[in-house]
Amino acid sequence: MPAGVAWPRYLRMLGASVLAMFAGAQAVHQYYQPDLSIPEIPPEPGQLQTELLGPKLRQEIVAYLNVSQQWLDSCQLIC
Repeated sequence: MPAGVAWPRYLRMLGASVLAMFAGAQAVHQYYQPDLSIPEIPPEPGQLQTELLGPKLRQEIVAYLNVSQQWLDSCQLIC
């Protein structure tokens, strides 16, 4: 009995923890949308540019809906 709990309960909590970890990793991966391609020639130092797509997507939605940023923040449509 690890941690003073029965094995079935311990295994359920372990499974739930692993599933929560995988779900969190998938959510972060979907939000940041990393570029997983590997270039044949590595870029020179200082040439690699990264971009967060979350804020860019938020600006596109605001422009598409033609609403103000304050209204969008008050409604909390996007985290």
